[in-house]
Amino acid sequence: MGQFEYLIVLAACVLVTLPLELAGARVYRQPRRLARTVLPVALVFLVWDALAIAGRVWDYAPGRVTGVRAPFAVPLEEVLFFVVIPICGLLTYEAVQLTAALVRRFARKEVRR
Repeated sequence: MGQFEYLIVLAACVLVTLPLELAGARVYRQPRRLARTVLPVALVFLVWDALAIAGRVWDYAPGRVTGVRAPFAVPLEEVLFFVVIPICGLLTYEAVQLTAALVRRFARKEVRR
């Protein structure tokens, strides 16, 4: 696995949460809203990462990343992390909201009986 480990973990996160979209979370179906939610935060953390790398506060183990770097020396995997993980979080949040709504609806029906 080695240099593809980070990418494999990110892909697994996407695969595990994809059924939530298919179950009705509707995160991917609203691309503008998704971009407005994820991109500003991702940008802040990418700048933070770039500054930390430039200041030699931290870096990434070459054996664990592909070596592809975005501008400002941030590894591709880190750029993807700041997009993929928030999307997975949003999918999970929306799925919990849907489930809670179903539980409330079911509870109301039970109370009426």
